[in-house]
Amino acid sequence: MTSSRKRFANLNAVIGASPMIAVAVGLYIFGIAYSIALSFTNSRLLPKFDSFAGLANYERLWSTPSWLVSVHNIWLFGLLVIGLNMALGFLMATFMDRRVRQEDTFRTIILYPYAMSLIVTGLVWQWMMDPGLGIQESLRNWGFEGAAFAPLASPDTAIFGVVIAGVWQGSGVTMAILLAGLRGVDEDIWKAARVDGIPIWRTYVFIALPMLRGALATAFVLQAVGVVRIYDLIIAITGGGPGIATEMPAKFVIDHITSRINVSLGMAGATMMLIPILVLVAINWYVDWRRKRAALQAIG
Repeated sequence: MTSSRKRFANLNAVIGASPMIAVAVGLYIFGIAYSIALSFTNSRLLPKFDSFAGLANYERLWSTPSWLVSVHNIWLFGLLVIGLNMALGFLMATFMDRRVRQEDTFRTIILYPYAMSLIVTGLVWQWMMDPGLGIQESLRNWGFEGAAFAPLASPDTAIFGVVIAGVWQGSGVTMAILLAGLRGVDEDIWKAARVDGIPIWRTYVFIALPMLRGALATAFVLQAVGVVRIYDLIIAITGGGPGIATEMPAKFVIDHITSRINVSLGMAGATMMLIPILVLVAINWYVDWRRKRAALQAIG
């Protein structure tokens, strides 16, 4: 009887939410299809479907220097930001997992940057990396005459300045996800490790970390999607400069749709941006499917 009531309640919930789900999914799919269709047209100021351009926009896209620079930048930015966020997030999670004093205060401080707008984060770091106002000037005023910290001033180092801001903004949420995973590890595992004399760092790295596959996958997908659509941070810190040194695909797309009046080329770029997101979604679905399958096999 209880099982029947539960199934009936779930059915009512699905029926009640179905209009909202249909509208959301419908608009999402329609928007994607509409954007992809525009990438095969000659649309300029406004969308139009009266002329078919084939793959011309994609050929032009991959021969445009600013797009090629943006693709290089997002790979470099993504590898550094995701790698550092995952590493720092895990280290901070292990620190917090030791039940430190004032844990709530530390957790709030670490998570605070993630709660801030990317525009605010960008403006703060733009000021901090300004050679005449920020960290470099402060160090020199304190007597460190040779101090140099102005990555945004050079095209060769500007992308690394953006990476610093991205890590500062995103490492806290990774810490929170991994900390939740660590708190879910069976206490008996920690007791057994202590009895066997295993150092605490080895317990975290070789025992706890492999058990965080779900949390790691969630954090990775969240970070990766944020990297693909990065725009606000770039606009606030560098505006894509110096020159096009920090150009990103999202900025390229929005610039061509708005100020450069080339909707079809912008949509071609947006379609290319969609591909890695679909890959990430597929990976996340596969990981969840494997985990559920393994759980069912263990029960069976």
